[in-house]
Amino acid sequence: MDLFVAFIESALRVSIPLMFAAYGGLISERSGLANVALEGLLLMSAFAGAATVAVTQNPWLGLAAGIFAGAVGGLVFGVAAIKSRADHIVMGIAFNMLVAGLIPTICRAWFGVTGGTPQLDRSVRLTSDASFFVAAILLGAILFWALRATSWGLRLKAAGDEPSALTVQGVSAGLVRIQASVLCGAVVGLGGVNLSLCQGSGYIREMAGGRGFIALAALIFGAWKPVQAGLACLLFASADALQMLLQGKSFFDFAMPNSIVQIVPYVATLLLLALRRSTMNAPKAINRPV
Repeated sequence: MDLFVAFIESALRVSIPLMFAAYGGLISERSGLANVALEGLLLMSAFAGAATVAVTQNPWLGLAAGIFAGAVGGLVFGVAAIKSRADHIVMGIAFNMLVAGLIPTICRAWFGVTGGTPQLDRSVRLTSDASFFVAAILLGAILFWALRATSWGLRLKAAGDEPSALTVQGVSAGLVRIQASVLCGAVVGLGGVNLSLCQGSGYIREMAGGRGFIALAALIFGAWKPVQAGLACLLFASADALQMLLQGKSFFDFAMPNSIVQIVPYVATLLLLALRRSTMNAPKAINRPV
């Protein structure tokens, strides 16, 4: 029973950054802006939050900084992808590479090391995973409602399915996509802050650990719908929690190598996407210039 409770607690905790990243990606991709920059946005916001707390010793400023950094990252990615009319996937990969190279440089300039920020004392961190989880659930519910019952949601979906319909109404589909990218970055920023100020004790290099890509897989597996995407995040988080519990365990006198155990969530992600047979229902104009 104790092992089962530990598994559930671990799965819920691991799902938090995945859900924020998936919901941010959903906002972006429903507007037609294909977003593989989620990994970079997680890293950017995690670093900004931890660096701000390291300097100010104020966790709330760290939270605000992480959200702001995510929004700025979303703005940069959105403007670059839309204005250049380039392939969104290529732009997202370039953004991830830029962030991965820029953060160690800033760390070296501010803190004298490239590995991350100084370790933060528990008293200056955000310690309530439950609050973040509740916020993620509420965000999913808000998105479920907003995509169906608000003019914002209708415009977002129109930009992703039929941008010309917005043009006829005098609305810029490109501007809708850029606004969606900024909001995406802010939402992903909450996941990054959770990583560095709640689950961790500061920023460490590459601490997102592929969560941005797993969140993107959950979004696709959930057919770009809030409820399904959230459930997919919980499913993938359960696979990640399982590998954490299996590390160091022996089965029938055979010690499972940690290197094998650690690939469980990634293998589960690939298998679930490969075996999914139903229509994905991707936005019709995704990754198309406007």
